[in-house]
Amino acid sequence: MHIAEDWYRRTALPDLLQLDEDHVNKDRLYRALDELLAHKQALEVHLSKRYGELFAGQNEVLLYDVTSTYFEGEAAGNALAQRGYSRDHRPDCKQVCIALVVTFDGFPLGYEVFAGNRHDSTTLKEIVETMEARHGAVGRVWIADRGMASRKNLAWLRDTGRRYIIGAPKSDLKKCREQLAEPKGWHELRDGVKVKLFDGEAPGERFVLCRSADRRSKERAMHEKFSQRIETALERLQRRIARSKKPLDRAPIHQQIGRLLQRNSRAAARFEISLEDSDAAAGFVLKMRHREEFDRWADISEGAYVLRTNVSDWTDEKLWKAYIQLTQAEAAFRIQKDQLRIRPIWHQRADRVQAHILVCFLAFVLWKTLEMWQSRADLGNSPRTILEEFARIQSNDVILPTQAHGEIRLRCVTQPDAAQAALLERLGIVLPKRLRLADIDLPAAEVA
Repeated sequence: MHIAEDWYRRTALPDLLQLDEDHVNKDRLYRALDELLAHKQALEVHLSKRYGELFAGQNEVLLYDVTSTYFEGEAAGNALAQRGYSRDHRPDCKQVCIALVVTFDGFPLGYEVFAGNRHDSTTLKEIVETMEARHGAVGRVWIADRGMASRKNLAWLRDTGRRYIIGAPKSDLKKCREQLAEPKGWHELRDGVKVKLFDGEAPGERFVLCRSADRRSKERAMHEKFSQRIETALERLQRRIARSKKPLDRAPIHQQIGRLLQRNSRAAARFEISLEDSDAAAGFVLKMRHREEFDRWADISEGAYVLRTNVSDWTDEKLWKAYIQLTQAEAAFRIQKDQLRIRPIWHQRADRVQAHILVCFLAFVLWKTLEMWQSRADLGNSPRTILEEFARIQSNDVILPTQAHGEIRLRCVTQPDAAQAALLERLGIVLPKRLRLADIDLPAAEVA
């Protein structure tokens, strides 16, 4: 509706496509949307090929991540619309999960849509097999975050001969306690980042233990923040218990403490809290102490994380740098949600929801293509800046009245200013001096 009622007529598309704005209406666009989904696989294969032709891109390393996008309305006609873990902080809305695969430099290769309540780890096998069927499987390295690192997934990847670099869950850090505490064997990759490579649990698997000074500072600050919240609340609760003039029921106090620790779970394990019998009017007092074991573990584990991989011919630096590229997939989700506005989804029919997500995927392909084109021309990597500059180039109608033939109407393009001209030259774009007026008289059937 936005395209039909507002956007299309504000662009040069009527002249470029020779399709008058009256012929672009919501019914026609909806029907086009309904036809699009059948071509999803062919589009993905074609775009992957063009990516290689335009930018000499390689698909050997693939980054995989999952996000969610929510619905406005009940979405009663869509079986995939379910309530689950919401990355958009909208647990009140139904959602679907979108699993996206991007190349090492962030070009979107393909995606799939799953039910909104599906766990990330259950999608890995399906995505790997689907993408390999479309783009080939030889020599690929799959990179994913710790949400995919289930034992079943890792075993399947190893048993089928697939290569992977996957972030391990925090619980795996406990298995690396000795390596964390041992000062020898660390390799400093750059200021503030160190890694240590050693054999993992499974045959052929290795652990990449990483330690980041920036991450350590952030985690330490978070521990202190949540610890301070817990201490402040417990001291307030202690004073309330001490001021009581009559016996208190312990059950509500326990519930209050439980809610407090749940809200500040990152530091909850630091505290040992008890209600001990006392001669006070309340009948008990609140006692709190810090667990030294928590502080000792925090001291060696803050800022540390571990990767699991069966790639044996890469250095520790190459493994770490490859994993860090997962930020490309995260950036793709941010762009689709913020710049391309994939959320919220207003469609109710399941097929149109799928088609809407496909349109957003294609829009991101265009966005990323412009970004890579821009980067290749040494113009940075902000497509929004380019689009805003070019949006100021307009077309104007010059009307010349004549005595014999009425009016002559010419549609001329405004001349770009110095900054716009420089951008056009660097990108190799030749701007037309005038546009042809949209004058195609379509048959009634085609207009409909």
